Amino acid sequence: MTSESSPNLHFREMEPDPDDWKGRTTVPVGASEAFNGYIAAHVVFGLDRLGMLDELDAHGSLRVSEFVQRGSLDEQLVHALLTAAESFGYLTTTDDLATLTDAGKEVALMRGFFTWSVGGYGKVLSSIQPLATGDLRYGVDVFRDEGMVALGSGQSHTFLMSSIFEDALADVEFGTIADLGSGVANRLCRVVKQHDGSRGVAIDISLPATRLARQNIHEHGLDDRVRAIQADVLDVVMRQKHQSELADIDTVMSFFLLHDLLADPATRSSVLPRMREAFPGVRTFLLADTVIRPKDTYQNSLPIFSAGYELAHALMGIPLHTRQAYEQLFADAGLQIRRVVPFGAAHTWLYTLDCD
Repeated sequence: MTSESSPNLHFREMEPDPDDWKGRTTVPVGASEAFNGYIAAHVVFGLDRLGMLDELDAHGSLRVSEFVQRGSLDEQLVHALLTAAESFGYLTTTDDLATLTDAGKEVALMRGFFTWSVGGYGKVLSSIQPLATGDLRYGVDVFRDEGMVALGSGQSHTFLMSSIFEDALADVEFGTIADLGSGVANRLCRVVKQHDGSRGVAIDISLPATRLARQNIHEHGLDDRVRAIQADVLDVVMRQKHQSELADIDTVMSFFLLHDLLADPATRSSVLPRMREAFPGVRTFLLADTVIRPKDTYQNSLPIFSAGYELAHALMGIPLHTRQAYEQLFADAGLQIRRVVPFGAAHTWLYTLDCD
């Protein structure tokens, strides 16, 4: 599942992992912490899906009765949810007023991880036993919720990654930019609107997402500058589909898709070279992905996300890679690392890559 680093990479000293990637969850995780953490994750997810986190985060507090009435909610269940949230220290309640605590503000900031795990991978993670025995197969009997995965990724980008991305993009000159695995094209629309004279192409495998992308493009007033293509990125890269529509693209960005494109070991080494062929005018790539945690490090603590990310992809049969393996693939494809920065989530890196 991993590739070893090559001597070709020894000339370049890698940036160290940030200290906060060590995490704050003490290992071993006790039974009480594990159980309460499981319940707390669902509480955070429930608060977010009901819209309570948005309101609490925006205003600091909310009137519970008004919120219940506005949403025609079950008052008893809402109070039970708030009682649980207070038990975990995420808010305080006085009479009819719920107020977010500092711990609550932290989970609001990191809500994307809970959307991703509880909403996106809940069924997959609860199916470990039948997947291990072969009674069920991922992609046949068990599926992740693609919408929740996309939403969680979008939330994480908004709250944790957008400023880092914008800083990296400010160092790139581009005329036409493509977003691979673009979802509903919100990120691409923001990029094009912020850069006068630029154009964009959104590429995503999902037809519903592409339809929403076209709607978003229209609502942003970008019909003449951004176009959305519904296509499998692997078809674009490996089979050169839609090549005539991609000839003028000079910059390609992609976030948390690379490990999917590299899943097949038979084609892994050819994906990036073929990507350069599929976009013949490309000068710069902005690629971000999460890597496998370095072995024999951080044994006494865990950060948020990493263990769940690795387990979920193992259950789906999608191999993950070390940072060294990624950088070797970049080098083999003739891509030079201009810049690499930590990107919001633990063991996640954003690369700015130039074509030689």
